[in-house]
Amino acid sequence: MIEVKNIHKSFGDAHILKGISTTFEKGKTSLVIGQSGSGKTVFLKCLLGLFEPEEGTISYDGKIYSELGSNEKRDLRSEMGMVFQGSALFDSMTILENVMFPLRMFTKQSKSEMQDRADFVLKRVNLEDAHNKMPSEASGGMQKRVAIARAIVNKPKYLFCDEPNSGLDPKTAIVIDNLIHEITEEYNMTTIINTHDMNSVMQIGEKIVFLKDGLKAWEGTKETIFKTDNEVVTDFVYSSELFKKVRQMYIEERN
Repeated sequence: MIEVKNIHKSFGDAHILKGISTTFEKGKTSLVIGQSGSGKTVFLKCLLGLFEPEEGTISYDGKIYSELGSNEKRDLRSEMGMVFQGSALFDSMTILENVMFPLRMFTKQSKSEMQDRADFVLKRVNLEDAHNKMPSEASGGMQKRVAIARAIVNKPKYLFCDEPNSGLDPKTAIVIDNLIHEITEEYNMTTIINTHDMNSVMQIGEKIVFLKDGLKAWEGTKETIFKTDNEVVTDFVYSSELFKKVRQMYIEERN
């Protein structure tokens, strides 16, 4: 579990995060949503340990990050997996080499042990025949699955995803959503996803945190987001005609 208590983060005179508190539980997919400029990316980077808040604390299964020594912070980072918005694969490496990269960084496994583990996770994401391909030979959906395989190869406790469906068609986006959700349950990970995709929210949003101007404006689940009267949330959620219709259907059914 990750517990966030009253964190503040500024850059110069710009106060980006303004006292956010929340928790993210193991085995659940938690989504952070909000408009551009709401603080989502800075918040995620604080959770990753890339930025350190000026105030407040972030705890990982009871360990407060700011109180850890350098070696302890390194050990904690080795327990984190990250899926970047653009997949961020190394163009000069094969898919297999990309997936093995975190094992080379954080473990002392033999080459055969690393390859066995990489084989296993590639099979889990349905890419068992893609080992020798280069990233440029893979579709956008395949690259995302490689990124997920690389993120979980070191058996992380915490998985972070930044706009994992960016640039994908709706059908492939659903595949990626379901894969992240399934793996979260299988590994009992604490998974946090930054997204603006309302389809993802409704598909896998077991917990949703809505940020607005650096503040936590609302939190709930995919079941309760249609019930809220918070205007900031409803303006964001129902900005599309599709979700306006879903909202109307929900109101009619309730009445």
